[in-house]
Amino acid sequence: MSRRRETGERVAGRPDYALLLIVAVLTITGLITVYSASFVIGLAWYGDPNYFILRQAMWAGLGLVLMVVAMQSDYRVLRSMAVPIMAFTILMLLAVLVIGAEGGGARRWLGSGPYTIQPAEFAKLAVIIYLAAWLAAKGNSIRSLEEGLIPFVLIIGSVAVLIVLEPNLGTTLIILLITVTMFYVAGATLLQMTALGVTGLISMAILATAAGYRLDRLYSYFDAEGDPLGRGFQTLQSLIALGNGGITGLGLGTSRGKFFYIPESHTDGVFAVLGEEAGLIATSMVVLLFVTLMLRGYHIARRAPDDFGTLVATGITTWIAVQAMLNIGGITRTIPLTGVPLPFLSYGGSALASVMLAMGVLLSITRYMPNSSSYLDRVREPARRVVRRAKA
Repeated sequence: MSRRRETGERVAGRPDYALLLIVAVLTITGLITVYSASFVIGLAWYGDPNYFILRQAMWAGLGLVLMVVAMQSDYRVLRSMAVPIMAFTILMLLAVLVIGAEGGGARRWLGSGPYTIQPAEFAKLAVIIYLAAWLAAKGNSIRSLEEGLIPFVLIIGSVAVLIVLEPNLGTTLIILLITVTMFYVAGATLLQMTALGVTGLISMAILATAAGYRLDRLYSYFDAEGDPLGRGFQTLQSLIALGNGGITGLGLGTSRGKFFYIPESHTDGVFAVLGEEAGLIATSMVVLLFVTLMLRGYHIARRAPDDFGTLVATGITTWIAVQAMLNIGGITRTIPLTGVPLPFLSYGGSALASVMLAMGVLLSITRYMPNSSSYLDRVREPARRVVRRAKA
């Protein structure tokens, strides 16, 4: 990756309104789907059909504030804050292992009762910012073993180990895919990428088969029909829900799968509920929105005014794209289930707030791109002066 000159003048233009519209549509769709997918569970577990949607709406409001603040700020300030952000993230991940709240056999949350946060979700953005600053500072020296590959593995490995211990293999996989993509964009050699790929595949294979529930997910992918009421239940019920929806769906609120057929219907299985109620048309539109977001995000990365911006945009875009593919791929049985939420659509406060914060950073980068309004105004101003003088 060639080192680009930093722009000295920090005059921001307008954000990418098309990207902002995509985020708004996905978030609103998510709120509607979470309410429909969760009111049965909310009534059964808490005696309140609005239990989950009220909390999701609260986190969406917080996420909106974080997104607007990040969008209106200069993203380049994050470069100088990368080290303290990363240090704080490591402390939070350590705190989860020591005093974190347990649930479902995992220790992933800080807080108690309904007032909890999941630091691993915010760790994705923290790792992106830190790694972008580190790679941008290294320049072409990352191609060497001692200055590039080894420090990279140590940085990412320290975070990955803490998240694996929760345990949270899905988030670990996402972080690994994000960081390897950033390393490649920064100029890593083919040999380095091959070494990372082989090591990563071996490590993930070992981790995927080290725990019983992960093996169950592999079995349900290859032979769900062999145990339809056990290991293959979630996979088959998700497919049944999608099939029930057909082209146009059964109608909003009429899903049958959310009546305890689809496990975690308001989180991991929200795409199946959407497909059953709104059909192939709605799910195809959601996939199209994610594809458009991905293409626009990588376009922003290509046109960012500096290496730091390019790497941050690459990391954020890869995060959203990979996580969406893992969730939708698992629900449609394209790949094994991973247990990761669908960005913007699944229930989960920390997941929603962290994604919206990341989108705010990405929108901030668009305000400093060469095609932003302020940049064009500065370029055109000399020509306007010449025209005014000629008229005078």
